[in-house]
Amino acid sequence: MNELKTGVFFGDHNQCLQFPGFVLTDTDYTHEKVDWHYHENAYFTYLIQGQLLEANKKETYHLESGSLLFHNWQDAHYNLKPPVYTRGFHVELSEEWFKKFDLPIFDFEGSMQLKHPLIKASMNRIFLASKIPDQHTGLTIEMQILQILEKIRQKTTTDPQKNQPTWVHRLQEMIHDLTDFPVTLTDLASQLDIHPVHLSRQFPRYFDLTLGTYLRQQKVNRAALMIATSDQKLTEISYECGFYDQSHFITNFKKVYHMTPQQFRKRVLAC
Repeated sequence: MNELKTGVFFGDHNQCLQFPGFVLTDTDYTHEKVDWHYHENAYFTYLIQGQLLEANKKETYHLESGSLLFHNWQDAHYNLKPPVYTRGFHVELSEEWFKKFDLPIFDFEGSMQLKHPLIKASMNRIFLASKIPDQHTGLTIEMQILQILEKIRQKTTTDPQKNQPTWVHRLQEMIHDLTDFPVTLTDLASQLDIHPVHLSRQFPRYFDLTLGTYLRQQKVNRAALMIATSDQKLTEISYECGFYDQSHFITNFKKVYHMTPQQFRKRVLAC
């Protein structure tokens, strides 16, 4: 079985940035099939554009634009890519990097799909920082990586899925598959067969945010990815992501990324 060394992925790199202990790559995938292999380092795969099937010995992931996976080192898997343009952004972390921050690498075993909008917002910030690197880029990115890993560790150690009500997983799948907005608390509660008040009270316990904040964050993250990878007008993106006017869109975008959508686009295009 092939072992892929640091910075190696099956495709053409648009960008490769190396920092002490971690490497960022922005890659156009070129292989329709990649046989079983594993990587030297633990890493994140953030699918920027296109589609990808990734399977390991336990799970199969059908990925599309915006999907985010974490793989521990030496976790074997294979990939299938349909005949569409597909692009991935990777953050590789060496074993020495984990030791530097006193993080037991085995706290993050196997592969997992990450869907929480706070984690995806951090990954979008990493992607943005990589496009205009300066003397502070390494520090900025490390802070975001640590926030992501802490979020993962919190969810895997303090709130295991087996102790969650059955509606929590169902709701997670429902809200992450949403493409039509607006959605109401009553609609969601009805589909889950629970009372709206119970859903409203319990949601922050399992998702760390109120339902409204969670959905707004999710819409903003989707918009950020569209801004970074397409030439659609901002008004079109705003409407497609469920914002009822430009002012509402800009206000919510600034709360998450501390800049307007137009400023975000200019920074990405400046690379």
